Amino acid sequence: MKKLLDDPANAVVDSLAGFGLAHADVVTVHTDPPYVTRAGGRVAGKVGLVSGGGSGHEPLHAGFVGDGMLDAAVPGAVFTSPTPDQILPAVQAADAGAGVLAIVKNYTGDVLNFETAVELAEAEGVEVASVLVNDDVAVEDSLYTAGRRGVAGTVCVEKIAGAAAARGDDLSAVTAVANRVVANVRSMGVALTACTVPHVGKPSFDLGDDEIEIGIGIHGEPGRHRVPVAPAGEITRRLLDPVADDLRLQTGERVLLLVNGMGGTPLSELYVVYGRARGLLEERGVTVSRSLVGNYVTSLEMQGVSLTVLRLDDELERLWDAPVHTAALRW
Repeated sequence: MKKLLDDPANAVVDSLAGFGLAHADVVTVHTDPPYVTRAGGRVAGKVGLVSGGGSGHEPLHAGFVGDGMLDAAVPGAVFTSPTPDQILPAVQAADAGAGVLAIVKNYTGDVLNFETAVELAEAEGVEVASVLVNDDVAVEDSLYTAGRRGVAGTVCVEKIAGAAAARGDDLSAVTAVANRVVANVRSMGVALTACTVPHVGKPSFDLGDDEIEIGIGIHGEPGRHRVPVAPAGEITRRLLDPVADDLRLQTGERVLLLVNGMGGTPLSELYVVYGRARGLLEERGVTVSRSLVGNYVTSLEMQGVSLTVLRLDDELERLWDAPVHTAALRW
């Protein structure tokens, strides 16, 4: 294993410390227990947004804390859910009197631990709503989930719900917008190589030099098919067709297309995939009106890509375009 670490057991703590120093104008890093909040504290009267999950998917989630997006994020150990005692203070820190929305990816550990923390927060008088992100069309049940996994579509939920909160929507309205995004976003990914969890020290799974895994999860879970390496256009079609079919996209609709790197894929290759995916959508008569290309929901150093498509309407497009200022997303 070759990684830029001192002690693998302290990988998350050391990374958070550096993240906090690098982005002190945007975030505050808390250490005991570890969670991240917006620099400057609560915004009075605004609905708070909290999300979290295992580390190793950076910039998700801490990189999306800031104006127009999350108010707090809770990083667990690598590929491991944060614990309720981490989540509770993050929820409390995000509460500015208008309630808190918890955005939870559909992994069993995340779901159970967020449920526990929400119950504890409600017992202390915090109004909390939750939304479950389950955008991965690859498999219905996997090693970590009951039902579909939550993957890169989480970025769309956090951005759009964050914009709704920033414009002053109440908790029920922010929750409704988040659920609209969940209902209209789908993703699917592919792995060209496995990743190595620091404290494990060896790849999470085995792939031959001439093999790729279609429908991979962000923790290295197996997907739909293990197939021979193929050109970018063929791989892109294998990802996009199930996404578009599941959304039942119709001629004349418009979408956001997110081409997300898994951590180890060059940006030049992500743009090749973007071009192929956009062409396939246009063949269906679908207009790509918004785009995002880069590493947003990763799997450590895995080489691979995921495609996310979000059906847009006028309101969702405006909320996507609304100002955002975080470490990883800003305009």
